[in-house]
Amino acid sequence: MIDKGTIDKVMETAQGQITEVVSEFVNLKRRGINYIGLCPFHNEKTPSFIVSPHKGIYKCFGCGKGGNAVNFLMDHEQISFIEAIKILGKKFHIHIEEKELTPEEMAHQNDRESMLVVTTFAAGYFMDRLHKSDEGKSVGLGYFRERNFRDDIIQKFQLGYSPESRDAFTKEALRQGYKLDFLEKTGLTIVRDDYKADRFRGRVIFPIHSLAGKVIGFGGRVLRTDAKTAKYLNSPESEIYHKSKVLYGMYQARQEIARQDRCILVEGYTDVLSFHQAGISNVVASSGTALTPDQIRLIARFSKNLTIIFDGDAAGIKASLRGIDLVLEEGLNVKVLLLPDGEDPDSYAKKLGGEALRAYIQKHETDFIRFKTGLLLEEAKDDPIARARLVQDIVRTISVIPDSITRTEYVKDCSNLMKVEEQVLYMEIGKLRKKRQEDASKRTHYNENQSPGNSGMSAPAPVSDPMLKQAASSSNPFEAEEREVLRFLLKYGDAMLGEFEFDDGKREVSVGEYIVAELRQDELESVNPLYNRMMELYEENFRNENFSSSRFFVSSSDNRISSLATDLIAHEYSLSRIHDKLGVVSTEEDLLDELVPKVVTELKWKKVKILLDEKRQLLKKAEEEKDEAGFMELLQDFNNLQQAFIFISKALGGRTVV
Repeated sequence: MIDKGTIDKVMETAQGQITEVVSEFVNLKRRGINYIGLCPFHNEKTPSFIVSPHKGIYKCFGCGKGGNAVNFLMDHEQISFIEAIKILGKKFHIHIEEKELTPEEMAHQNDRESMLVVTTFAAGYFMDRLHKSDEGKSVGLGYFRERNFRDDIIQKFQLGYSPESRDAFTKEALRQGYKLDFLEKTGLTIVRDDYKADRFRGRVIFPIHSLAGKVIGFGGRVLRTDAKTAKYLNSPESEIYHKSKVLYGMYQARQEIARQDRCILVEGYTDVLSFHQAGISNVVASSGTALTPDQIRLIARFSKNLTIIFDGDAAGIKASLRGIDLVLEEGLNVKVLLLPDGEDPDSYAKKLGGEALRAYIQKHETDFIRFKTGLLLEEAKDDPIARARLVQDIVRTISVIPDSITRTEYVKDCSNLMKVEEQVLYMEIGKLRKKRQEDASKRTHYNENQSPGNSGMSAPAPVSDPMLKQAASSSNPFEAEEREVLRFLLKYGDAMLGEFEFDDGKREVSVGEYIVAELRQDELESVNPLYNRMMELYEENFRNENFSSSRFFVSSSDNRISSLATDLIAHEYSLSRIHDKLGVVSTEEDLLDELVPKVVTELKWKKVKILLDEKRQLLKKAEEEKDEAGFMELLQDFNNLQQAFIFISKALGGRTVV
């Protein structure tokens, strides 16, 4: 366990450096006092993800995600609170002491954490075997030396070797106390009845990292020339590794991609290694598979500019062309580079070296649509049917580009290249885009009809927390008013409000003290337990020295509290700038002495109004049942509530009793 003081120190440091934390995963650009980028939690083409260094929060106004630096890391990497604290502690050089977990405590760790522990051990084991075993040095290290990879590159990518012996790794892992269940779930060990074997035996190992640097999977290359097995082998899909969402080398390349605002995509592991060795480190690999939407969005988070490098294999190029439409659809600017015959990125990087390779890329990379048009024109030659198919193919590609100006430029170029009138191309593009919109509309209509209550909204995610379950199961008629009161409490709780009359006399109070006193004197509680918990926490802590309401709740270790606090603080309200009768613009903060009592009174007004409605129904029922005693008691309650309601209505400007 980590002591609370250390956790608080890590959270405070991370909150002050939230931009640095988030920028490791999202390409952020300054906008005023904040930073903006594409949200990593949902697919978007227009940035709506904001990081506020001043407030120490992030907030997406598209999908609603928000919180502090720890929340971000937990959500993004799907890790526990303690794991996030450890990562941030290491990042900010904060020493974290914790007791060693007992076997019983380790057994209570969830599957994902246990699998990450196993893959971390495996990566260390494979590296150790590469450098310290005779077999590893002669076979594995010998292979890397033969490929001319330097030691610093081998270390940078944590390359390793798995012994030829059937179950050498599995035996060592079991001896060290790692469970066979997790060895199997990570795909490191193949288990069939009593048979156990190492998946990657006899292969050099390429660890695959998450954006946070965690080893989540492995690629292995067999070295035996007579092996009747696949040359390359990857970890199977698991809780921690999804091949379609990962790009090899992204962890090592992400900062350089953002700095250069360009990503270079190659095919294999050694292509990435050779580029890094040549000094070009903004490069990632698709590991021999067609690009997926998730991988494209991963690139887009760091740069909108992508250069794809092909070797001279014509069949491979044509297969790849079909997938690049997905890249254009995501709004990326795509260029392609065709290497000379017989060369691949690995060999050519070693042949040219860094400086010459950079110059070659800059000189020979070509806009993708021009490249595709030229390639298909060469293939079609003078065949009219083939040329017609070419036009349709190119039009289909241009039609997926979201930016209209970019589409216009491509239409002009392709019209000249293909000798087809621009108007014809525009008409075909229009038809395709219209059909896509109609198809999307049908899908949306279908999803709306399938959603609960036909509300047009997707079903809410399952709630596992008992407190949130209770809140979700009961409707809250005071939701808007209670959130507004909480917003003032969190955003301005420390601000002084002025003098107010209380039971113990007239005194000056803060916004937070006023809200607490007003709600407590009328014993007002929410049907939402989370709102009540935040009020309780405020009461318990607001008199502490150096207490800051916004910082306290945003940096809460309770993800529900910090997320709600972020949402309330980040949200812009129409009252934020107000014109008085003289035309002078006031900020919300200037008018706290008017606005805070008003929002509290609004909440009281609505609560009393609903209580009156309930009493009316009970009075009606008592009258129908001829319950005279019950009727008189209810009538007394109703009259008291009505007097209170009239009083509150006058305070709000004389609202009519209904």
